[in-house]
Amino acid sequence: MSAEQQAVAQLSVNTIRTLAIDAVQAANSGHPGAPLGMAPMAYVLWQNFLRHNPQNPEWPGRDRFVLSAGHASMLIYSLLHLTGYDMPLEDIKRFRQWGSKTPGHPEFFHTKGLDATTGPLGQGAAMSVGLAMAEHHLAARYNRPELPIFGNYVYSILGDGDLQEGINHEAAAFAGHLKLGKLIWLHDDNHVQLDTATDKAESEDTAARFLAYGWEVLKVADGNDLGEIERAVRQAQGNAAQPTLIQVRTVIGFGSPRAGTSKAHGEPLGAEGVAATKEALGWTYPPFTVPDSVKAHMDARERGQAQEAEWQALMERYRAAHPELGAEVDALLARKLPENLADALPSYEVGSKGVATRNASGEVINALAKVVPGLMGGSADLSGSTKTTIKDGGTLEPGNYGGRNVYFGVREFGMAAAANGLSLYGGLRPLVGTFLVFADYLKPAFRLSAIQFQPVTYVLTHDSIGLGEDGPTHQPIEQLAMLRAVPNARVIRPADANETAAAWQMALEHDKGPTALALSRQDLPILPRNHAGVRKGAYVVRDAEGGQAAVILVASGSEVSLALSAAEALAGDGIQARVVSMPCMEAFREQDATYRDSVLTPGVKRVAIEAASKTPWYEWVGTDGAVIGMDTFGASAPASVLFEKFGFSVENVTKVVRELL
Repeated sequence: MSAEQQAVAQLSVNTIRTLAIDAVQAANSGHPGAPLGMAPMAYVLWQNFLRHNPQNPEWPGRDRFVLSAGHASMLIYSLLHLTGYDMPLEDIKRFRQWGSKTPGHPEFFHTKGLDATTGPLGQGAAMSVGLAMAEHHLAARYNRPELPIFGNYVYSILGDGDLQEGINHEAAAFAGHLKLGKLIWLHDDNHVQLDTATDKAESEDTAARFLAYGWEVLKVADGNDLGEIERAVRQAQGNAAQPTLIQVRTVIGFGSPRAGTSKAHGEPLGAEGVAATKEALGWTYPPFTVPDSVKAHMDARERGQAQEAEWQALMERYRAAHPELGAEVDALLARKLPENLADALPSYEVGSKGVATRNASGEVINALAKVVPGLMGGSADLSGSTKTTIKDGGTLEPGNYGGRNVYFGVREFGMAAAANGLSLYGGLRPLVGTFLVFADYLKPAFRLSAIQFQPVTYVLTHDSIGLGEDGPTHQPIEQLAMLRAVPNARVIRPADANETAAAWQMALEHDKGPTALALSRQDLPILPRNHAGVRKGAYVVRDAEGGQAAVILVASGSEVSLALSAAEALAGDGIQARVVSMPCMEAFREQDATYRDSVLTPGVKRVAIEAASKTPWYEWVGTDGAVIGMDTFGASAPASVLFEKFGFSVENVTKVVRELL
């Protein structure tokens, strides 16, 4: 590198740094320390390696970059501005302000050019594992000789906090097991975190840990040495058989009076601190200045357009050589569902043997897999129980990345985060499975599915005390209420096999957030098929004779059959009851008032029945209704005994109705 090139490179690094500290100072809020230390590695990565097109941020052939240390958001906002994205300097100046493109942590779908929403430490790096899995999977399925349409790298910058989070251990171990070459993590190894120096909280040998996971580990002794960083990244790119961790020794708050201390982490430097930092960096420009030489040097638009044009030409050759596959890839990347999706769903006859909804879900998955090529995923060591296996789909593993079934091991959180990455990559429709009670382990990733509008399907079986003898540790009580409280998400608890088939169609069509399917272990009677009613979230299963109901029994899942039996018993006593199945509160809430009133007639008393926390049901029964639910944890006993003991019996339902009336 010539002296002139070195000078503009260093000026570019310092531009990234000063934009970050100016924005944090203007907002009087933010994290200046990490961008000051990380800027050299980010510059090298974005300037010398990252394939991307600022004028088409969603170009499928691009490399993926995840800033797992999302608190350092001004790092990536500076990069987006400098490389030519729609990130005006005005938005940099309005960091963390209402309506700006520069929120406190990077938000996918809000700011063009981001590949993931990050901030909750550990999850960004874990999602990058899913992004790498997606690349390997799609390359194995669709690449052909001389036509490698999938072949990008996945990069993530992460800090010490990311590496301490438990999810990091899950994700890194799994990535090493899968031998995910093209996955490169750069560790901002500054030995400092928010509270204190890291040696007060850890003494592990991170490099040894990653070597044990099967990663390649490289070290950069000086985080300001651009050449050393470049050599490490180039070596990592050359290792197709292992993911790589590059430990870059940096100084948090580099150049500032707080350099190397926790005080540099999470608060503005102050006017005097900013001035002192700029003086140390040799920066003489006014705030928010981008020198002309840096503008010209870092503008990636022309380069990105050429890279995309090269990839588009490759796609044209691919379509010409393999027209059917080309059409499938185009549909996949556009997330197009087949027009006859409903025709692919199995149907179940009333009067036939009852089916556990987890078993029905397994049948539906295999029917859909034939017509939805992007459907793939797996379970947290419970595929035999969650029925998530795609038959003849193969296993995604080293040597067979094209397999559609993933054995995630007992790693619920890492599994769900990887599913977010699989979805964020584009084209794939991942499903993940575990018991409903263990939604507790994956909840933070479920929340990020929702924040990022990602259509991940969560197959959550053993949905109530009905799983029986395993007892209260395995019997979900509060989990349905927890998941229903998440914006953008849908929770569907089908009452039978027919509702389960409709629920899966709803899940695939809900492309702006996750869907949780709560499924039974025990067999449930088959109800008359009402596909349209299920898709509206609630519908009348049994109406009162003459249409004049004294009470409305509204339930979900296995309790719908109980409500039907109770309605029959009440009719024998001259009390007419309407029975409503409400598999999806969110979908029902979206219906107009006319439809909602046609199902839940105003002025008619209501009793809700669900073997879970009562809380969500008061929205539907009001203060003058009743809820038969769970106020305690369950117990270990056969399911039939538990339902009777906890009040889920015809006798108790009719008793509650009589008392209400």
